[in-house]
Amino acid sequence: MKIGRWGLLALAGSLLLTGCSGFWDKPIPPTPPTTKTSGAFYVLNFATSQIAGYYVNAGVLTALPGSPYALSSPPISIAIAPNNQFLYVSTVSGIYLYTIASNGQLTLSNNAQVISADGAASMQVDATNSWLIEAVTGVPTAFAIHINSTNGLLLSTIQQAATLPNSTIQQIAMSPDNTYVFIAMGAGGTATIPFNPNNANPLGRVSTIPVKTAGGGALSVAVDPTTATTTTPRLLYIGETAALSGANTGGLRVFNFSGFQEISGSPFAIDGLAPVSILPFSTGEFVYVLNRQVSGSTTGIVKGFSIASVNDALTLTPLASTFSAGTLSRAIVEDNSGAFVFAVNFGGTPDLKGYTIDATTAGALDPVISAATGTDPVQAVSIAAVH
Repeated sequence: MKIGRWGLLALAGSLLLTGCSGFWDKPIPPTPPTTKTSGAFYVLNFATSQIAGYYVNAGVLTALPGSPYALSSPPISIAIAPNNQFLYVSTVSGIYLYTIASNGQLTLSNNAQVISADGAASMQVDATNSWLIEAVTGVPTAFAIHINSTNGLLLSTIQQAATLPNSTIQQIAMSPDNTYVFIAMGAGGTATIPFNPNNANPLGRVSTIPVKTAGGGALSVAVDPTTATTTTPRLLYIGETAALSGANTGGLRVFNFSGFQEISGSPFAIDGLAPVSILPFSTGEFVYVLNRQVSGSTTGIVKGFSIASVNDALTLTPLASTFSAGTLSRAIVEDNSGAFVFAVNFGGTPDLKGYTIDATTAGALDPVISAATGTDPVQAVSIAAVH
């Protein structure tokens, strides 16, 4: 894996800006105020090599105990196990393991050594907490690392693998029913990989969903959540560039999860150029797309859609408004209470943007948090929340 690691190291070095490591512990008041409380979440600061951990305490953004957590090298991606007991951070030096305390505090595990030398561009932990799925930019392979479901440590140093048709790794997603892994691969489209955690190599034969338009690229991928009324996923989402005509050419492609047939109306206009992150909301009623930028601007926006069944077919309807994010937006998540949505922005202004769900307008996002996640510029590159 050294080829992928050093290639990624060179890329990271070209992006890294010198920054101070100073931080503050004072709560940051939101604007406008809210009285809601969130679960713990974690932001990766690339330029300052930190994990900044937070929760919202009765409307106030508050640092978790011990935050920020220093990293030995710039971070790339982050993943939290579904059991909320451990967290993985991929850096240009490799993948580190942290345990998560009940108060959200992180403790570096594995004697502060990497569990893998891979600089994973994206990672996910499967639903059994037994496999870490990751891939490295520049290496056309998906890897499955067998881990202990109790402490997150390696059960084997042998990485299981599946060959990919493309090495431009953008994002990995796992279906909540634990049957598929999906990998957005830029111009290479989106890989669909059957998954079985009970197999010695859980990764099956790779198939590919090609990009909609030549010259476009798959940047993001997500799967509809399971809920009390939908125990199996309904939809697969892929965010692609150059999927539509006009000034803002980014699109959200939507497929029925069973059979991966594209639904009527797909791709859906997202009012932006680069759909870098997709958030299917936990209730199954809405899906949000974070655009890195829009035509003529580096400012990101969130585009939302409601989901409904019409004549026994699922369809998406765009929300009336879009919601501002920041500069060069990177990732969007929902907190485990379902009360907040958080987005991070590589270019800042702000590093972190937090929203609550509007009480009267279905699906609308009300901005309540706008904060730096360290001494700027921090270049917030990713975010993860406890489940």
